[in-house]
Amino acid sequence: VQLQASGGGLVQAGGSLRLSCVASGFMFRLTDMAWYRQAPGKKRELVARISSGGSTNYADSVKDRFTISRDNAENTVYLQMNSLKPEDAAVYYCNGAGKIYYSRNYYLIRNDNWGQGTLVTVSS
Repeated sequence: VQLQASGGGLVQAGGSLRLSCVASGFMFRLTDMAWYRQAPGKKRELVARISSGGSTNYADSVKDRFTISRDNAENTVYLQMNSLKPEDAAVYYCNGAGKIYYSRNYYLIRNDNWGQGTLVTVSS
């Protein structure tokens, strides 16, 4: 499993960023995907998830501001972040939201290789 997140950067409060994550090494189209974030001194938290069929869920803190989407042809999951707040600053990671599928009947329970993530900094 390889996950390459990108698109982070420095943005002013109220601004927008679009994160991308290119996945490889598993059957992306069968796998529910998610974005997570970890701020300094805090635990990693789930930000948004998207099922293999395209259903989405969001943490209350980002609802109506962030949008998760996926492009199965490109093995890529996106996170559009609008109206950013200083408290959104963190390292953002993508990963499976649960099982990582290699085929319909062969899967990994979870992926513990989180990759480097992408840093989002929001200035007030």
